[in-house]
Amino acid sequence: MHILLHPTYFPSISHFVAMAKANAVTFEVEDNFQKQTNRNRMYIYSPNGIQLLNIPVKHSKTAHQKFKDTKIEQAFDWRKQHFKSLEAAYRTSPFFEYFEDDIRPLFEKKHTYMMDLNFEAMEIVTDCLGMDFCYNKTTEYFHEVSNLDDYRHLANGKKDSGVFEPYTQVFGEKHGFINNLSVLDLLFNEGRHAMDYLKSQVL
Repeated sequence: MHILLHPTYFPSISHFVAMAKANAVTFEVEDNFQKQTNRNRMYIYSPNGIQLLNIPVKHSKTAHQKFKDTKIEQAFDWRKQHFKSLEAAYRTSPFFEYFEDDIRPLFEKKHTYMMDLNFEAMEIVTDCLGMDFCYNKTTEYFHEVSNLDDYRHLANGKKDSGVFEPYTQVFGEKHGFINNLSVLDLLFNEGRHAMDYLKSQVL
């Protein structure tokens, strides 16, 4: 199976289920930036339930801005806030301390472009999972593709209807199981077992 995906910010579990099952992955890099998608956001399980972490981006003056040209807004200290939120959510999880030193450098670096940050986030997670991360990038934009399995809709949380088997979450007793969060939720709770979990799920 050869799949087509958007590079998103610490992608959802559904993204990684698709990647774990694929023989080959191509990332869409020629599309226009769309607001309200996971291109610049992720969802985690905080002490109060689901929490959105959003990266502010600079919107261009023109109507259509390619995502690969979209710059991160540097005026806000979102990096510190996001890492603190991850700590509050996962400090007591079984594997947060194990992977903390892998994840932290991303939040100490000033990326100019959102897409570059997303690719680095995926490189970090695939490394933590022990997953091969070989991929191609698109060279032009096609609205529809025939030779690939198109999973680009997974970047839009509203169109991503994946339902996965429950695993133990830090605040599960308080708020119940929350489905299809950022892959970081799975990684911090399941550690190296996360890869077996991803392969066993059905999209």
